[in-house]
Amino acid sequence: MNRNIIPIIAGALLVVTANVPAADQDVRNHGANGDGVTLDSAALQKAIDQASASGGGVVRVPPGKYLIANVALKSKVTLHLAKGATLLGSTDRRDYGDQSSAVLTAHGAEHIGVEGEGEINGQTTADYSKRAGAPAEPAWRSRLVLIDRCRDVTFRGVTLRNSDSWTLHLRRCEHVRIDGITIRNNYQRLNTDGIDPNSCRDVKITNCHISTGDDAIVLKSTEPFPCEDIEVSHCVLESPTGALKIGTESKGDFRRIRFHDCQIVNSPVGVGIYIKDGATVRDVVAENIEMDLCSPAFRNTVPLYIDIEKRHADSRIGAVHDVTFQNIRITGEAGLLLQGMPGSRLENITLRNIIFDVKAPENYARRTKPVGGKRTTSDERDTKYARMPTYAAMANMKNLTIDGLHVNVSEADFERFPRSALALFSVDGARISGVSRIPAAGGPPVVEQTDCQQVQILPGKIKP
Repeated sequence: MNRNIIPIIAGALLVVTANVPAADQDVRNHGANGDGVTLDSAALQKAIDQASASGGGVVRVPPGKYLIANVALKSKVTLHLAKGATLLGSTDRRDYGDQSSAVLTAHGAEHIGVEGEGEINGQTTADYSKRAGAPAEPAWRSRLVLIDRCRDVTFRGVTLRNSDSWTLHLRRCEHVRIDGITIRNNYQRLNTDGIDPNSCRDVKITNCHISTGDDAIVLKSTEPFPCEDIEVSHCVLESPTGALKIGTESKGDFRRIRFHDCQIVNSPVGVGIYIKDGATVRDVVAENIEMDLCSPAFRNTVPLYIDIEKRHADSRIGAVHDVTFQNIRITGEAGLLLQGMPGSRLENITLRNIIFDVKAPENYARRTKPVGGKRTTSDERDTKYARMPTYAAMANMKNLTIDGLHVNVSEADFERFPRSALALFSVDGARISGVSRIPAAGGPPVVEQTDCQQVQILPGKIKP
């Protein structure tokens, strides 16, 4: 053979080899039954391991019901759930061994994904709450999905259903994209959070429909690592506790957070910031949000909420700076509550173009702030400002800006509960414009202030 041809052939083979994609793996070819009875964890794990060992690829799950527990995604593997394919989470604790109790997991992986029209179903539909007479908390509970310290993570299109506790828990992950997923849990089952970015960085959550038995989307820092560069948009959210939430676990700081273009229904708290463990919150924007929070089931409805407190007597005191709420329309029965601590005021808070249509208002006599998590401390702020006769109570603040806050209430409801549109308590520095209440006459003033200084109240555009 001509010696000059050998390098050419070898180079061509290298090019061909480099362009050959890793072979897809079908879980049926690895022994999966898909009958919903036989435990298929080993078969799915084998398919994932094979794809990862081959340099990455797609693991395909065809229509069927696959009973699994503690299956681990590996680097460069995408799990594709076909339409009609369901991963059923085992409800038998023994199937999880000594590993973390999650139906699907990933630890330290890169370039992983779950996509398709199929679903992951935790098979937990029973009620659990802290209401009197409700069933007791189970002795053991599993998460649906735990993604731990991973990078380049994608979830797209799939449905997550009937989780036993947290549904999609992201712990210290980076570069996460979640698009078009649906989460449907029992609305009466406590702790079934929807999506929990926990000390994560660079997370985008878009086009999701979430209905849960606890917070819908909640940013946490259970460890002293920040949660930052998070964007949530174009989602429809329903929760019996909070729809868009920061905290209560707040050991690490929260920075550069944006919630926008979302619809919130049947949730006592629309957007809430709960700081109990010493974190600093900075650069948060919530905008272009519609809220329909009318529900007789909630006593502590708060459309927009900020609170700083100490979880325990020895907890650090946190801080909240540079938060903007703008272009938000609220239909609900109870007012906004933004409160710092005397020793840690909320700073540089802006509200712009907030429209509040009051429907079926309730008596504030028993109203309390939403605590939102375990604690061993309390003080007068649990009730003091929550029970003030106003539709927006703001206390212990510095440098507050309001440009458009419009409260619309019927004559009959105003006669029953005459309240101001805005009440300020211990606010140092405020520029207030465009605050209105319909009806304007009668009852308390539209804007009230107590123990405040350097407050400017200016004319502004009044909306009906």
